[in-house]
Amino acid sequence: MTSIYEQALGAEFAKLHPRIQQRFGFSSSDRIASIGHGVMERVWYSKWALLPLFLGTFRHIMFPNGGNNIPFTIENYAYIDSSGRETITWIRKFEFPGIVRHFDATMVFSKRRQAIVDYLGNKQHLAVDLDLSVAPNGGLRICSGEQRFYEGKLQFVFPRLLTGCADVCEWYDDERDCYKISVRVSNKLLGTVFRYQGSFQASFIPAEEETIPIGIKPLRSESRE
Repeated sequence: MTSIYEQALGAEFAKLHPRIQQRFGFSSSDRIASIGHGVMERVWYSKWALLPLFLGTFRHIMFPNGGNNIPFTIENYAYIDSSGRETITWIRKFEFPGIVRHFDATMVFSKRRQAIVDYLGNKQHLAVDLDLSVAPNGGLRICSGEQRFYEGKLQFVFPRLLTGCADVCEWYDDERDCYKISVRVSNKLLGTVFRYQGSFQASFIPAEEETIPIGIKPLRSESRE
């Protein structure tokens, strides 16, 4: 089975750095997971966004914490969700002094939208369209687009002026022999809301779907894309 990132990029996928192809090229049929450990050189958030970021901690969507040299892990597991879709987890944990903060997401490739849809948080209430491209350094660049909210019968599209636009780039540094990542979330009117940057090493482990650890899959699965 082709990975969701190769489905989204098509022939452009081959232009990624080989190590980035490895990290984004597996699917549930490969029965492996990518586990990363590293350090975020800096995690920063805007004080004006304190309340919404704090509320996001209850759903594992960003957080109002900052600092330097923060230990970090990322867990990417592939599985088939309850709607039959190939799914990749993004379980990010930031180990601040005295507390661990989570930033969780699950991604699927939407055939209807012909794009990857990113469900933010541990209950998949927020669905975000993603635009993927190959960065000049061979990394994968991800930019967020339309954002939708789903809860029971309630559903709506967020006005762009009320949302944060994410710009993510993950690449491989051959000189330092490690993966690097840069994330910036900004609002069109208010500027940068949240950002972090750092580096990590990733290993690939055997991972049957029935052995995926508790806490990796979301608490609720949303079929609407």
